[in-house]
Formats: sequence, structure tokens, C-alpha cells
Amino acid sequence: MAARQSSPDRRPSDDENEGPVEIAIVGDLTDNEADLTDRLLGVPPGGECTIYFDSPGGSPYCAMSLVALLRLRQTRATAVVTGECSSAALWPFAACQRRLVTPYSVFLFHPMKWQSEEHIGIREAAEWSRHFAELERDMDVLLCELFTGPVALINEWIRTHRYVTGREMAEAGLAELVPLAPLVALPAR
Repeated sequence: MAARQSSPDRRPSDDENEGPVEIAIVGDLTDNEADLTDRLLGVPPGGECTIYFDSPGGSPYCAMSLVALLRLRQTRATAVVTGECSSAALWPFAACQRRLVTPYSVFLFHPMKWQSEEHIGIREAAEWSRHFAELERDMDVLLCELFTGPVALINEWIRTHRYVTGREMAEAGLAELVPLAPLVALPAR
């Protein structure tokens, strides 16, 4: 859901820009890909937005598309994890310039899971297997690059299918911990 911040006593006109666009990534990325893409394209190139996350993940291709939009359009995004940010949702979260979490935010790191159609041929399955192994390697490297954090720790979390708390993310230097209290405006760094 995209919205502009405004004061409660007046309504902004359509051409007024009252703060960054707010976008909610809720539920499966794949189910919401068209809407999320549209909302990100609604942020002007180089513009600011705040993205609220409560997502268990979804398709790695959808995650890559969202990362590409954020990076190629130089979007200055602030992530706020209001619930869960797991699996494929980790990539767009990591692509944000600023990441805010609460002590109750939850993240699941895990190796990618193979999911295929029921009726595929052996050649297609073999090619998918080759592609999947390469994709998994590349995505793990990219996640570490986006976080610019402790590579060994992130890889350990992935390898062990680790649930990580907001507090742990902050302690690892991957996000800023904020209290579960009203944010009148996003706190300055």
C-alpha cells in the first residue's frame, strides 16, 4: 500500500510531495509482484521511500526484480520490519539503504528450496538442477554483498536454516534496532 505522509488537519493536493512514499510488502512476494513493481515504479528515480516488511518470502526471481528496481533506479529506501522478513524477502530488505527492526522482528535465513512442476522431462530437470545450483550460489553471494556485513555469520545462518531476531540483526550490524513505540518520524541516523 503506497501512501504519502500528511498532517492530520489537511489533505495534500495531488501535486504536493509530503514525504517519502510508503510501501507495504506483506505476504508472499510472488503473489504481490505486479503491485510491488508498480509501487516501486511510482517512486521517482533517486527518490525516497519507506518499505514495511511482513513477508515469508517467495520467488527468488521476484526478489531479484525488486532488488534490481531499487538499485538501478537508485531508490533511497528505508526498510522497516514490522513482523517477518524471511527467505526471498531478505534480498529487497538488504537492498535498502537503511534497515530498521524491532526486538520482535523475525528473519529466516535458509538455502533456497527447489520447487518444480510435476510433469517435466529429465532433460529439463537436469538443466533446472544445474541452473538452480548456480542461482543459489549467486544469490547467497549477492545477499552478503547487499548487507555488507559479516559474510561468515550470514553464510552460517543460511546453512543452518536460522531464525534470527531483530536484536541479533542489530548486533550483527545489519540493521538498526528501534523500540516498539510510535515513530512520529523515522529517527535520524
